[in-house]
Amino acid sequence: MQKIVIAIDGYSSCGKSTTAKAVAAELGYAYIDTGAMYRAVTLYLLEHDIRFDDLSRVEQALHEMHITFKRNRKTGRNELCLDGTIREDEIRQMRISNLVSEVSGIPAVRHAMVSQQQRMGRKRGVVMDGRDIGTTVFPDAEVKVFMTADVLTRALRRQEELAAKEEHVPVEDIVENLRKRDHLDSTRTESPLRRAADAVLLDTTHMMIDEQVDFVLERVSATLFAQAVSSQSQNGSGAGI
Repeated sequence: MQKIVIAIDGYSSCGKSTTAKAVAAELGYAYIDTGAMYRAVTLYLLEHDIRFDDLSRVEQALHEMHITFKRNRKTGRNELCLDGTIREDEIRQMRISNLVSEVSGIPAVRHAMVSQQQRMGRKRGVVMDGRDIGTTVFPDAEVKVFMTADVLTRALRRQEELAAKEEHVPVEDIVENLRKRDHLDSTRTESPLRRAADAVLLDTTHMMIDEQVDFVLERVSATLFAQAVSSQSQNGSGAGI
């Protein structure tokens, strides 16, 4: 069966990554967390004392850093590696969340990450989640889903994730962070966060993760079925000529 690209875009803490990971595992597809890549760039710039407005130094850093994903055999999940070291926990810290939208809006950063993401998904059979997958990275993705949720619901989810890692942040601070990121992501010049015209809207405010996964898998099944029918129809037509 022909493999496809599944693009899951949307706001922070809507369940994009968790849903995308589960969908990829169910289909045996590769999973790529594009947001983690921008977080890694942010971490690198901070650790090397590179100002975000020093564009020449930022561009140089993009050539110096090496971002990959390594599969964790115990959890079955891909973990982000920066220069050969797993940095999954560090990139999820609140200090990175507060700055990642600013970094991801830098044109050179955006171009470098989009190019790398397109290379990763060149052979199809991939699930990507982020902000611009269905609009910029893979506008030809066969399945596109745009996720949203109430901001307080998203903040409570994020707070729970941080608490699990021993980082305790007031929900009011997280709400402020999410609103700031929403604004920056939606208004930036380079690949702004927006719903693709052919993306299906999924509001996860009152949904469990299993329901979100089923929603996406149903769209995938429908797409693959339609492709199979179309292929059979074309083959049949050809045979009758």
